[in-house]
Amino acid sequence: MRWENLTVDEDERTRLPGYGEAAVVRRFEAPEALQTRFYEVRAKSILNRVPEASRMPFRWTVNPYRGCSHACLYCEWGETPILMADGRHKPIAELEVGNEMYGTVRDGLYRRYTRTTVLDKWIVTKPAYRVTLEDGTELVASGDHRYLTDRGWKHVVNTAHGQAERAHLTLNNRLMGTGAFAAQPAESSAYRRGYLTGMIRGDGHFGPYIHQRPGNGRAVAHKSRPALVDLEALRRARRYLLADGVATGERVFQRAVGAHHEMMAIATGARSLVDRVDDLTVWPVLPTLDWCRGFLAGIFDAEGSRSAFALRIANTDPEILAWTEACSRRLGFDVGHDRTANPNGLTYLRIRGGLSEHLRFFHLTDPAITRKRSIEGQMVKTFANLRVASVEPLGHSMPLYDITTGTGDFIANGVVSHNCFARPTHRYLDFDAGRDFEREIVVKVNAPERLRVELAKPSWQGEHVALGTNTDPYQWVEGRYRLMPGIWEALRDAANPCSVLTKSPLLLRDLDLMREINERASFSAALSVPTLEEKAWRATEPHTPHPRARLEAIAELKRAGIETGVLIAPLMPGINDSPEQVARIVELATEAGASFVSGIALHLRGEVRELFFAWLTEQRPDLLERYQDLYHRGAYAPIAERRRLAGLVAGPDAEPASRMRGASRPRAPAPPPAARRDPQQRLF
Repeated sequence: MRWENLTVDEDERTRLPGYGEAAVVRRFEAPEALQTRFYEVRAKSILNRVPEASRMPFRWTVNPYRGCSHACLYCEWGETPILMADGRHKPIAELEVGNEMYGTVRDGLYRRYTRTTVLDKWIVTKPAYRVTLEDGTELVASGDHRYLTDRGWKHVVNTAHGQAERAHLTLNNRLMGTGAFAAQPAESSAYRRGYLTGMIRGDGHFGPYIHQRPGNGRAVAHKSRPALVDLEALRRARRYLLADGVATGERVFQRAVGAHHEMMAIATGARSLVDRVDDLTVWPVLPTLDWCRGFLAGIFDAEGSRSAFALRIANTDPEILAWTEACSRRLGFDVGHDRTANPNGLTYLRIRGGLSEHLRFFHLTDPAITRKRSIEGQMVKTFANLRVASVEPLGHSMPLYDITTGTGDFIANGVVSHNCFARPTHRYLDFDAGRDFEREIVVKVNAPERLRVELAKPSWQGEHVALGTNTDPYQWVEGRYRLMPGIWEALRDAANPCSVLTKSPLLLRDLDLMREINERASFSAALSVPTLEEKAWRATEPHTPHPRARLEAIAELKRAGIETGVLIAPLMPGINDSPEQVARIVELATEAGASFVSGIALHLRGEVRELFFAWLTEQRPDLLERYQDLYHRGAYAPIAERRRLAGLVAGPDAEPASRMRGASRPRAPAPPPAARRDPQQRLF
């Protein structure tokens, strides 16, 4: 057995979910291994494979270790917007297993939008391509990813020369979908005031109310009372009012009777508060874009409706109708009028342009009522100009996402995208994402020999294999288990293209093997360097090799002819985001010959969020309020902040998310040694 002289409890055994044999549990009397347990298991399969029942395309990665002793406080994720079941969109990185989103389903001769759920998700590092559409939409994906076109599903690019051809995008294709998503608004003060104006003027009543007292006396009451069936809008209005110092109560306004639903109301009767509401909902002299977005959201929640063919806002007040039309046109919408013969002057304003413009309206304004944003059952038609304008390689590998959904597809930035299988996480072993991920490490001791067997199978078609997509294969314990040399040898002997993402210069130990793989197939590497500042590095990556050692490793890899890049990830406001720090990393990466330099903002998802905020509370309480503000709406910082951070790396004229200052252009990856008619898929 390995290192018997350094182990304690060497005979301890336990069973882990998913493994038939009991795992040997080991501890090592080394400083870096204190309080860490290693579970030696014999994996049945080392190439992660989709279960047959899923009917999903297969994705390939090798993870000799599960869990990571580097103890970093964050993860690295992307920003592709995905259409969720509530009609909003969020970055693919924010998706959680079980989230509801939109996919499509075939219904006779047609395909329709339907709700589905996220089944799984993972990340790979692969050569990236940019697909540009004629409406300006840019999509970044691997060459193997598939989009739905007017001529069926098509891969981004064809297979390599000498292999069986596959359906792929050409300039004659139009993608199918809703059209590119618009940016969603921030809840600024102007947006809140606009929303309250639309909601209260559109549906509520405020101001003095004269009523008769017993004995023919009169009294003046002061009321503000919006009432709706949908609680989402009322509770948003109540929250916005409270933010501006107006406390309201909630009560039943109308009981459910027959076909009529129960209506709830929020109200205040205090004259001072009613006056404050009046101030908040006064028509502005020079409305800002945020006010217009808020106003349209509020008036739509109060008086709007949508069917598969029309998005309409109704009112009888000419002033409200005029403001609705003016704000709509200011946001670039084509507005139509449907005037009724009603004596009260009831008029409907229509947003023209079909589903593409309807979704743009929802995304730009963000109404609160979910049911009004539904596109369930609507046919998949293309209203936007989604013809392919160009498909071009970015010239480097990038971290790209895979997900699995119940329908087998999803809507990514307005186009229908095929999805892929994602592997289980550390939680599937009944470990948590915090301390267990750092201290309970699963070691697949038979990974090299198992991989060799699987690569030799006739069914294996030589697809790209990514390492480091989940946990770092070069964490410190690899120096003792030495699993990676055997893994590289198996990939070399199979002439199988592959890549690695790591934080450790330990990969240089295997440089000769990487060079040999690069000569036979293709090989690329990426190293994460989030900071050069000693204190920040020690605080956020306590058990990783020094960042300067990683930059030195990049230079060594480049001298060996291996495509290598740098990820400045994550960029953390107030910790490692000073322009001088980032510029210095870019400068040193360029001097080292990095093929690309990318920057990714900090992402806080699930349990990682709790861990990071606990760390802030203990180590950087001065930043706690700032991070609570930045991440109060979810796992991602606001778009403006993400753009600021990305701009530190990219500069104003650089390629999106990367800077290639003086970097050599990497050669195109060599084709895999075998072809098949229906190759395995990879997505984002």
